[in-house]
Amino acid sequence: QVQLVESGGGLVQAGGSLRLSCTASGLTFDNYRMVWFRQAPGKEREGVSCIDWSGVATYYADSVKGRFTISRDNAKNTLYLQMNNLKPEESAMYYCAAGASGYCSGSWWSPVASNYWGQGTQVTVSS
Repeated sequence: QVQLVESGGGLVQAGGSLRLSCTASGLTFDNYRMVWFRQAPGKEREGVSCIDWSGVATYYADSVKGRFTISRDNAKNTLYLQMNNLKPEESAMYYCAAGASGYCSGSWWSPVASNYWGQGTQVTVSS
């Protein structure tokens, strides 16, 4: 079956950096667009960044542009999110998700547009 396993979360001070990873199995990884979402307690799950199947096209939520970088290694079936200059309000559970469309078109940021999900990795940013 399809499995997406996130790692790399943790506790970091404001202004610090973390690199999240998501390793996929049970699917043809380079057929899927990959998306990072996050969800803080009491808030809706929000799309953070999307990368197309090839890794060429990337998209970001306005709130993270210039600070976060999404990338993928199709040979390793792995997705990454480099997060710099983190803010306390970005403390959340971070999830990776795979979308059957290989492209970040339409509503990639909407949770309903993704087909498979990981269990999440917690990111906590202290002030």
